Amino acid sequence: MARHPRLATTAVAAALVAADQVTKALALDLLPGRSVTLIPGLFDLTLVYNRGAAFGLLSGLAGGNWVLVGVAVVAVGAALWLLAGPGGRSPGVHLALGLVIGGAVGNLIDRLHLGMVVDFIDWHLGPYHWPAFNLADAGITAGCLYLALLLVRGRL
Repeated sequence: MARHPRLATTAVAAALVAADQVTKALALDLLPGRSVTLIPGLFDLTLVYNRGAAFGLLSGLAGGNWVLVGVAVVAVGAALWLLAGPGGRSPGVHLALGLVIGGAVGNLIDRLHLGMVVDFIDWHLGPYHWPAFNLADAGITAGCLYLALLLVRGRL
């Protein structure tokens, strides 16, 4: 990754966007009106339409989708700005920001195309559910956690 970090960042982001969009298309095709249990009491696939941000925040806000489109564009811009700075020399930063960019773009595509985000991964412990999410959300979360780890270890 060190020889062509921008290419690696682009490859990570593109791979995440592709995987995210394919899995969302499958969820839209295969899951309407039903839930598929993969691990009883722990993990299901359930189609959920999220009109808000993480955990459904801002879902009732008039024009909230466009606010969240703006937030996604700013997040991608901030990630690109970080890559252009001194932190952009770290391969770890390129990997982390590739995940953040890919996740933001994956959910941005949904917002622009559908006016909401398609979620389908449903983790739970019996009746206690974590809010449904998708691969884009997982990429954003993993990228942010890795950035935090790099920062704590002084590698950012």
